[in-house]
Amino acid sequence: MSKLSSQQRLMDTSSANDECQESIQDVISQQLIPRLLNSQIYSERLALPEVSGSNEAALLEFDDFTDACRQGDSLRVNQIVDSLSAQGLTQERIFLDLITPAARHLGKLWESDLCSFTDVTCGLALMHHVIYRLGYEFRDGPTVKGEQTSVMMCCAPGSMHLLGVSIVGDLFRREGANVVIEISSSEQELVRAVANEWFDVIGISVALESQLLQLKSLVQKLRESSGNPNAKILLGGPIFMLVHVTADMFGADLISTNAPHAVSFLKSFAAK
Repeated sequence: MSKLSSQQRLMDTSSANDECQESIQDVISQQLIPRLLNSQIYSERLALPEVSGSNEAALLEFDDFTDACRQGDSLRVNQIVDSLSAQGLTQERIFLDLITPAARHLGKLWESDLCSFTDVTCGLALMHHVIYRLGYEFRDGPTVKGEQTSVMMCCAPGSMHLLGVSIVGDLFRREGANVVIEISSSEQELVRAVANEWFDVIGISVALESQLLQLKSLVQKLRESSGNPNAKILLGGPIFMLVHVTADMFGADLISTNAPHAVSFLKSFAAK
C-alpha cells in the first residue's frame, strides 16, 4: 500500500512537472516570441537592409546575457545592452541576435530540466524590461472593443509566478476569450499595458502577503488608466487561500481561488 502511494506520488510529481514545462513553453512560444516577432513595427524595421541579414548567429555576449537573465542580475543585463549600444549595434541587432535567441534558449533549458522555473521567469522578466528600453511595441496592435471578450492576465509586482497565470489564461482561451499574458514586474509597466488597450477583464495573480499592501493602489491605477473604463478586476493566487479578505477591500470585482471559479466568472461576464 505504501509502495503504491509512493509510486503514485512520483507519477503525480512527474505529471505536474510536464504541465509546468508545457506551460512555460506556451508562454515563450505563444506569448513572448510571437508578440515580439509579429509586431508591425518590428517587421518594418527587420526589412531594412542593415537589419535583414543580421540573424545568422547570436552575438558573442549571448551566454553572458542569458546567464545574467537567469540569475536575475538586472545590473549586468543592462550593462551588456549598454555596452553593445556603445559599440554601435542597432537596437534591431540587439533584439534579433541577443534577446530572441536568449528567450528561446531559456525555453530549451527548461524543457531539458537544466534550469528552474524561477530561472526562466526571472530571465523573461528582465528581457521584457530590455525590450521596453529598446522601444519595441511588441503587440500585434492595440486590443479594441469587440465581440470577443478580451482579458489581460498578470502577476502583482514583486513576483513572476507565471505558471498559474498561464494555466488560467489557457482555460479562458478555451472559452473563446482573447488572452494577453503581460510579462511585467512593475506597477508602471502594468499601468502602461492597459492605458491604450481595451480589456474586458484584468486578472491579477497575487502570491505574497506583502503584495496585498499595495494591491488596492494598483487596482485603482489600473482602473483609472484602462482603455475600458468598465473593465472588471479579477484577483487570484495562493495568498487568498491563506488570508480572509474580500474583493471590495482592494476595489476589485471578484477574488477567485480556483480556475473553475474564474472561468465561471468569465462566462457570466461575457453573457451580459
